[in-house]
Amino acid sequence: MLSLAPEEVTAAQPAPQQAAAVPLIEVKGVRKEFPGVVALDDASFCLRRGSVHALMGENGAGKSTLMKILAGVQPPDKGVFRLNGQDVTLTSPLDALEKGIAMIHQELNLMPYMTVAENIWIRREPLGRFGLIDHGRMAEMTRQLLSELAIDIDPESLVRDLSISERQMVEIAKAVSYNSDVLIMDEPTSALTEHEVAHLFRIIKSLRAQGKGIIYITHKMNELSEIADEVTIFRDGRYIGCMQTERLDRDEIIRMMVGREVGDMFPKETAQIGEVVMSVRNLTLDGVFHDVSFELRSGEILGVAGLIGSGRSNVAETLFGVTPASSGSISLFGQPVTISSPKVAMSHGMAFLTEDRKDTGCFLKLSIQENMQISVLGGDNVQAGFVRQSALSSVCEEMSATLRVKAPGLYERVENLSGGNQQKVLIGRWLLTNPRILILDEPTRGIDVGAKAEIHRLISRLACQGVAVIMISSELPEVLGMSDRVMVMHEGRVTGILDRSEADQVRIMQLASH
Repeated sequence: MLSLAPEEVTAAQPAPQQAAAVPLIEVKGVRKEFPGVVALDDASFCLRRGSVHALMGENGAGKSTLMKILAGVQPPDKGVFRLNGQDVTLTSPLDALEKGIAMIHQELNLMPYMTVAENIWIRREPLGRFGLIDHGRMAEMTRQLLSELAIDIDPESLVRDLSISERQMVEIAKAVSYNSDVLIMDEPTSALTEHEVAHLFRIIKSLRAQGKGIIYITHKMNELSEIADEVTIFRDGRYIGCMQTERLDRDEIIRMMVGREVGDMFPKETAQIGEVVMSVRNLTLDGVFHDVSFELRSGEILGVAGLIGSGRSNVAETLFGVTPASSGSISLFGQPVTISSPKVAMSHGMAFLTEDRKDTGCFLKLSIQENMQISVLGGDNVQAGFVRQSALSSVCEEMSATLRVKAPGLYERVENLSGGNQQKVLIGRWLLTNPRILILDEPTRGIDVGAKAEIHRLISRLACQGVAVIMISSELPEVLGMSDRVMVMHEGRVTGILDRSEADQVRIMQLASH
């Protein structure tokens, strides 16, 4: 079982096994097509034993597709796969696991109505007398595994009761429990706090020191120098290049990823700050957050910072009527309102991009167009009881092009898109409503560096048009780069509101851990 390595294990100290001549995994000439899209074209990749190999590229570059093939989720159209120098064919996720390849997917795949222990040991449950599952022993096995990973979660907890970050840790524990030689991590830190990220990195470094090979998909440039030994870049389904971490050049990686210069990551324009459009006084949701007060003005971007569990997302949900407040008041455009449901919020010109695109955002089985147009099905878009489909198709096509959604067409199912492109579809849905107040909860989570700059530019442009924006983000550079003011929360309370000129990472973290 895993034993956490000392803090001294760093990316600059690969394990001795890393020098082995035979790669742990070698991939050559892989091609994969979906209807209307070539996801991979002559793709190659190589993973050495005892190393962390980062994989980067824009959304739709083919990273996750290649990893799903390696994990046995999807079959390749052609290509050569070698494991420890031997040709292999991976026929299913179970086949990949039996061959020593485990994957933590970007979209978490836990079963919400089962316990943590049941999720981790499914199909491998310890049996007692008469062939029945020994739940006591399974709980103890889980407790030992979580203890060795220093993860503080009750094995008997139902997954549905866990936070997103806790579910991410359960996924990690589940993958580690297979004792696989290869561990694939697809955006593992997207839902983790800074403290949890440091914890995950300690786990990864310990696994590497044991000779495991880690494939690490990420969009976060700052993680590379800390955790990766090598970085491979994909673009448009093709291998572009590979470099050692010590030779890392951030600008060169971005150019390789996007095939162009990205420019300023935080293109904040100077917007004219207008009148107060939202006034919140002593807003409270019993047991969740208390006495939240702030004002929001037209043309303003109000950043909301705080550690996971601080109540940031809960406040956003209450403002939009998902969970109506226990007490307190909200005024919009100078008039007191009671926001009892999202429908009421939308009638007042509000829009809300939720934190979890899979569970509370996208309709995965529906098309891009159906996901976008659902927010504007009514009014002028319906005549005599019939939807003006051609008009809606036109605006959805324009929005899809503006956000650079990579898909064969508007009728592609959203479940077939990469996580970042799903996020773009959700943003497009709400922009079609022409909101006066836009609430964004983690708007660039899981989005590549090129698309992030585009989303930031779009947010800034909306502010210049007079839209009032509330932007919740776990990434402090994003909060600092885009906000006119920053509201910081800790344990359900506002601990400070900082002007752009006085906000910095140190001050925000002091308030966030108040």
